[in-house]
Amino acid sequence: MYRRDGDQQGRGSAAAAVLCLLLLIISSENTAVQAAAAVYSIDWSFSPKVINPLANGKTFRAGDTLLFKYSPGFHNVVEVDKATYDKCGTPPAKAKVYASGSDRVTLTKGQHYFICSFAGHCKAGMKISIFAA
Repeated sequence: MYRRDGDQQGRGSAAAAVLCLLLLIISSENTAVQAAAAVYSIDWSFSPKVINPLANGKTFRAGDTLLFKYSPGFHNVVEVDKATYDKCGTPPAKAKVYASGSDRVTLTKGQHYFICSFAGHCKAGMKISIFAA
């Protein structure tokens, strides 16, 4: 069978165009996911009825931001490990402490534990555990 060189070259160009199109689609989907990061406002208070419903059944994603709103000087937000969270223990010295009253925490992939480290506040319900996919 006779083949022209142009046919072969045309197929190669078409394959390259399809590959470029696929890469563009994948790239835009990834950008759309990144752009879809959400901000979740948390009324950081003693009431577990206010805090816990946010985490129960909610799907968070890496890149989402938690906005903790509270009265500075009366509360704080401390990211702790699971053991400290479970027992409402004293946070380790290296723990990240937020105290502005309007704290933004951008989630990374994995489990996150937050407590208020003021005496008795964690045991009164000021704690939240969140998983970010």
